[in-house]
Amino acid sequence: MEILTKADLQEFKTELLADIRNALKFADNNSSKKWLKSKEVRALLNISPGTLQTLRINGTLTYTKIGGIMYYDQLDIDKLLTKNKVQAIPTLFK
Repeated sequence: MEILTKADLQEFKTELLADIRNALKFADNNSSKKWLKSKEVRALLNISPGTLQTLRINGTLTYTKIGGIMYYDQLDIDKLLTKNKVQAIPTLFK
């Protein structure tokens, strides 16, 4: 027979809460939306409505239009950002 102390229960509580927090963080990181509306894309990229329209018109960013609402695939936005990534040039300090 084992006897549980208050300290044992406190330790269990701390470990359980840490496990729950980790599970929630993992769920948040993996629950990004597949389709974003124009407003969400503009906020994500910090661009104006006109710039977003230009990206659509010149074919830089694909979209789907349903009932007057434009949706953008998160993967296409990720590809656009990766394609336009600029490598940093290391600076040597003397």
